[in-house]
Amino acid sequence: MASALALGVATFLLALPFGSFLLKYLTARGIGEQIRIDGPISHQLKTGTPTMGGIGIVVPAAIMTALFNLVGHESILLPLGTAIACAIVGAVDDWASLRRSRRKVTGATIGQKSGLIARYKFAWLIVIAVAAAVVLHFVFLLESLAVPSIPTKFSMGLWYFPVAVFVIVASANAVNLTDGLDGLAGSTSAIAFAAYGVIALLQGQLYLVAFCFTMTGATMAFLWYNAYPAQLFMGDTGSLALGGTLGVIAMMTGQWLLLPIVGIVFVAETLSVILQVWYFKLTGGKRIFKMTPLHHHLELLGWSEVQIVQRFWLVGMLAAMLGIALALL
Repeated sequence: MASALALGVATFLLALPFGSFLLKYLTARGIGEQIRIDGPISHQLKTGTPTMGGIGIVVPAAIMTALFNLVGHESILLPLGTAIACAIVGAVDDWASLRRSRRKVTGATIGQKSGLIARYKFAWLIVIAVAAAVVLHFVFLLESLAVPSIPTKFSMGLWYFPVAVFVIVASANAVNLTDGLDGLAGSTSAIAFAAYGVIALLQGQLYLVAFCFTMTGATMAFLWYNAYPAQLFMGDTGSLALGGTLGVIAMMTGQWLLLPIVGIVFVAETLSVILQVWYFKLTGGKRIFKMTPLHHHLELLGWSEVQIVQRFWLVGMLAAMLGIALALL
């Protein structure tokens, strides 16, 4: 545990100056976020803030893993590879959005984010998840389900494969939906990675513990620039990488049933969108929330951005504590 925590701190110290360089690089090239015109008015001030900051999470984490946590622990290539693959999909989406927003300068298209077509992005996430599930089930031979308070694990057989695909894709999209306020997705993701680092420690998966805290350190360094008022956004480059990797780690520990608890904020954000769409179609145009995801609804109710992020951070911390407690049963 000591070496894992030290590696997390070392990753933070590497990622911090890397983030400064990345911020200057993105700013100089005008790689800035385009804000939804139908969102809260206060967000319009964020237009042009450098995005694709997820690079500042994935690159330092990959460097530190390659240097200190790869030799003799080749299985760590799975979560690392997932992070890189999801980051690439997210970067393509971010870049496509930036290019289109520069070309569309009239009418309702101003300020609207329009990256990859949603079904294409979803398809690529499924491809990545399927590849990860193949490794998890057919290479690592994982097929069990751990239930809190029950010492015996239950074999799922081939059902493990589609469940793994679903968990990874759902986790990637959930973190992506949560990424809408300064520091929100980053802080809740850092908490979730730290929680699964402790869960992996309880199982003796020391290489996975080190990787979890490497991701935590890299994410905390990003938060240095993403704290309100944000100088840098992670974009889909970061949110998809964090979410997809978190899903893989949950599957590797076998404690994936705890992911909705540890990631309760991600679940709440995702459910708000699902319920909003479902109710809108069912009632022919009525809405449950003023706007989704949930954090936008709270903004329109009068909560400040800082209040929402801090309170969601507190909920995430308590949920992570509960998840670890359940893993101990």
